[in-house]
Amino acid sequence: MNRLIAICLALTLATPALAQTNINLGGISADPTAPVEVSADSLSVDQDSGTAVFDGNVLIGQGDLRLSAGRVEVIYSDATGDIARLKAAGGVTFVTATEAAEAQAADYDLTAGTLVLSGEVLLTQGASALSADEMRINLTTGNAQMTGRVTTVFQQGGN
Repeated sequence: MNRLIAICLALTLATPALAQTNINLGGISADPTAPVEVSADSLSVDQDSGTAVFDGNVLIGQGDLRLSAGRVEVIYSDATGDIARLKAAGGVTFVTATEAAEAQAADYDLTAGTLVLSGEVLLTQGASALSADEMRINLTTGNAQMTGRVTTVFQQGGN
């Protein structure tokens, strides 16, 4: 009961200053060793920099994770040759079985197991929604942090 009062009080007294909240995205987990499937309208490869750029209607899948964007740069590890990082831009949508997020850009670091969404981030979990300037997710633990003008709508109980 005290926690509910504290949450209500915090939401009531919220100011327009930059806000921050932690969210547990327990349903989100990733296996960085799982195959990464990418489809797009075009592909450019730069052997010198060790990058590939997928452009136009990019769809990426890895296990239960789905990412769509206008453009995705794939950066390969110098040491292993495996995909180390995916940098997405141009209207990014990130979906799992239980959550969905939208942002202007995303940086998925497979090596570190992190996903950073930035620019007009909107996260939905069932009927609840959160928005912020940036969201950082640790895909190993499922913990996330949203920063920059966080706005929330929490659905309580039944109708």
